[in-house]
Amino acid sequence: MRHRSVADLMTPTAVAVQRGTPFKEIARLLDEYGITAVPVVDDENRPVGVVSEADLLRRHTAKDGPSTAEAMMTSPVVTARPSWTAVEAARRMERHRVKRLPVVDADGRLIGVLSRSDLLQLFLRRDRSIQEEIREDVVVRILRLSPAAVHIDVDEGRVTLSGALERPGIGPILVRLCETVDGVVEVVDRLTYEAEGGGA
Repeated sequence: MRHRSVADLMTPTAVAVQRGTPFKEIARLLDEYGITAVPVVDDENRPVGVVSEADLLRRHTAKDGPSTAEAMMTSPVVTARPSWTAVEAARRMERHRVKRLPVVDADGRLIGVLSRSDLLQLFLRRDRSIQEEIREDVVVRILRLSPAAVHIDVDEGRVTLSGALERPGIGPILVRLCETVDGVVEVVDRLTYEAEGGGA
């Protein structure tokens, strides 16, 4: 199975601003591109912070009034690498309580931005695509079972597994593997085992 990576999900060639970019220019960029935050980069295009709509509003209502990106930005910046899985990126967002991650290359230069909405794309995969991946990659390629051995029903990302397997130990493994497939929301185990029928 190939999990989609940060590189697959991120918005490439992200809009960015410099430390000295003024308040109004940042507000204009957020509105023009329909985004809620923008990375702040140095002269070598390395992220040094992030300015969000909340930062703009906070600064606008402050007594000292509007200012530059450097004065408003949240820093240090939390970044992601393009090779990370979506799960790694989601955990980093959760750990640092951020809604987006600037994505940097091996030299630390900005190449994109990954947002929570980008991660949600995983759960918008078509049910047929999920079903095919489970059948071809999990059932046949990894577990080496006959594709007819397991009936796979997928509805809105909810996977229901049924059918009779030869060995009881295979069921829990199959369920765990299905849970790791991109787009799977829940796995319902309705598998039975041929050994349960006894020797009759």
